[in-house]
Amino acid sequence: MANVVGVRFRKAGKIYYFLPGGLDLKPKDYVIVETARGMEFGEVVLPLREVPEEELVAPLKEVIRKATPEDYEHYQENKRKEKDAFQICLDKIAAHKLPMKLIDVEYTFDNNKIIFSFTAEGRVDFRELVKDLAAVFRTRIELRQIGVRDEAKLLGGIGPCGRELCCSLFLGEFEPVSIRMAKDQNLSLNPTKISGICGRLMCCLKYENGCYECSDSCKKQEDEQDYFAELLDEESKAELEKLVAEEAEE
Repeated sequence: MANVVGVRFRKAGKIYYFLPGGLDLKPKDYVIVETARGMEFGEVVLPLREVPEEELVAPLKEVIRKATPEDYEHYQENKRKEKDAFQICLDKIAAHKLPMKLIDVEYTFDNNKIIFSFTAEGRVDFRELVKDLAAVFRTRIELRQIGVRDEAKLLGGIGPCGRELCCSLFLGEFEPVSIRMAKDQNLSLNPTKISGICGRLMCCLKYENGCYECSDSCKKQEDEQDYFAELLDEESKAELEKLVAEEAEE
C-alpha cells in the first residue's frame, strides 16, 4: 500500500496519483507536478489515501510544490494564449486545405509543448502543418487525433436527458458500452434513442447494467434448474432425493 493523493489536470479528466512529498494537501489545492509531458499545473481531487501497489503506475513521482499565486497567474495566461493558438491553427489548416477539425489546444505549464487535438475521417498528413506551427510558436508541437467520444468530452453539451454530458461533467474515463446492455435493460434498440450526441452508445447504459446482469443470471439459473428437473423421470428423482437426504444426515 502507498499513501498518495489524486490529481486532475482537466475538469472530468483522468485522475493521476502522486506521492504527497510531505506536503499537507487537501482537495481543491492547486499543485505543480512533473509528468511525462513536463511540468503541469493540477488540482488535488482525492485526499491522502492508501492505494494498493497493483493499482498504481510505477514509478510514482512526488508533488513538487503547492501552486503559488504566480503559478496560478501563469496558468491563466496559458489559457489566454490557447485561444490565440486555436485561431492561428485554424488559419493554417485552411491554408493547407487539410480534412481535419480542430477541437482543442493545450499548453503545458512550462510552455515546452503545445498540443493540438483534432478529429478526422481517416489519416491526415500534417507534417507541413507541424513545421508551420513550430515556426510560429518556437516550441514543440504535438498534433493528436482523437475520437468522437473524446470530442464530446472536450466540447461539452446537453444530452438527450436534458442534463450536461456525463463525460464532460464527471466521468474520468470511458468504460466499454455494448448493445447487449440495452437489450438486458429492455430498452428500445432504436439507435437514435440509445446514442449520445457523439453518435456512440450512451455511457449511462453502463450505470445500472450490473443490477440487470444479476437478475438475468438468477433467472437463467432458475430456468436451467427447471429444465433439468423435467428431464428426470420419477425413478431418477427418487434416487436424487435419497442422495440429498444421505448427504444431509452426514
